[in-house]
Amino acid sequence: MADIFGNGAKEAPDDVLFQSDVTVLGVGNVILRDEGFGVRVAEYLDAHYDFPENVQIVDGGTLGIELTQFVTGTKKLLVIDSINGHAKPGTRFAIRDDDVLAHFQDKISAHEVGIQDVLALLEVTGHKIPTVTVLGVQPYSLEAGVELSEEMKKLVPEVAEEALAELKTWGVEATEKEHATPMNMERVAEAVAFSAAPLSEGGGPEGQGECRR
Repeated sequence: MADIFGNGAKEAPDDVLFQSDVTVLGVGNVILRDEGFGVRVAEYLDAHYDFPENVQIVDGGTLGIELTQFVTGTKKLLVIDSINGHAKPGTRFAIRDDDVLAHFQDKISAHEVGIQDVLALLEVTGHKIPTVTVLGVQPYSLEAGVELSEEMKKLVPEVAEEALAELKTWGVEATEKEHATPMNMERVAEAVAFSAAPLSEGGGPEGQGECRR
């Protein structure tokens, strides 16, 4: 599942679907409760804020190396994720730059391995992203289910604010929407039919994804 909440994708090389100076990437498996935390924070940011045209908000779901087409060329990457740091549930994490690859080397979930592969591939092909930050929270529940635990739900707006603060240090100012878009915290993109229209929501097998421009 890959969902672009569109803001200003620019002309990109043929093998890159979207390119922006700044990318906010929410990742995780939304059918394992708190594993989908990063996706829900990305949705929250898209629902409550408008961003400059050089910023894209991406729901990366559990995509692996396919994420390359969404982040190649970006100069600053902010990843939001549910992180197993072997800490107390609810513990917040902030990992930056050279520590990011080291962090993902110890992870085994599909999307974390995917991010590691993407960052490594970009580095060896001369497209290393200069600035990378990962914000995350130790999950409370990884049981099957599409709804975050009550404790994790409460952290969505808090981590969204943390993301906005990080973006502000990068010179990105978001504008709060006068009327927030209604959110469905149990949304699973695969249940939506694929459309090739500029404003589209995609479904089908994992990785086909959806796109909002």
